[in-house]
Amino acid sequence: MRVSFIKMHGLGNDFVVLDGREASLPAIDAALARAIADRHTGIGCDQLVLIEQSERADLRMRIFNADGSEVEACGNASRAVARLHGRDATIETTGGLIRAQLAGDDISVDMGVPRFEWQDIPLAYAMDTLSMPVGWEMLENPVAVNVGNPHVIFFVADCDAVDLARLGPLIENDPLFPQRVNVNVATITAPDAIRLHVWERGAGLTRACGTGACATAVAAMRRGLVGRRARVTLPGGDLTIDWGEDDHILMTGPASESFRGSFLLENMA
Repeated sequence: MRVSFIKMHGLGNDFVVLDGREASLPAIDAALARAIADRHTGIGCDQLVLIEQSERADLRMRIFNADGSEVEACGNASRAVARLHGRDATIETTGGLIRAQLAGDDISVDMGVPRFEWQDIPLAYAMDTLSMPVGWEMLENPVAVNVGNPHVIFFVADCDAVDLARLGPLIENDPLFPQRVNVNVATITAPDAIRLHVWERGAGLTRACGTGACATAVAAMRRGLVGRRARVTLPGGDLTIDWGEDDHILMTGPASESFRGSFLLENMA
């Protein structure tokens, strides 16, 4: 079976997109997702994204990380799917409904309302999620936020100096986080600007993470470190995050198509 795909990215966070709205797609399991995502023997990507028909929205999006795990939300993938759709859209995800609006070269996505209760992150036991009394070496007292998927955010003097490649997997897989967690290390650089590095659950270090930018901005806003609008600078580029008076998070940034192709399903076995 030959399967068509579209390679896309949002600030370097790259995706293989399979569009199943008009053509049937093979059954996707963890092994096939890992094979497609492999950068040596597959196509290579941070996430595999499936587009399907939806009874609740304009389309449905499913997301598999490079390790084969299916996840609830991905901000950069949401922008990429909206770019591919070519017009404003409501997108159904496992984490809920989100709305995307095209604005020239950028796409704005309403990522919904963040959740802060310990059981909504989720954490293994009750604690204050605004200043968690936990730490891993130099990373201490993080903020926890769920923006469709779970995030923990550490504010440090210099995020570039943190060995996130080493500490990220330790924190991601800590028993405190029963569904694992995305790990964000951030530095406030101005009253409206944040520099950020992300260890993404199931994908590792990434050039950009849309939900990480949302979670980090909201965490900084809750702590009074920035105002209700902030520019978040990731290794791949900038995203603008607005936390509205209605509590909805609006994420704005680019997404691009790289190329199209096809692969033989049996070669991914």
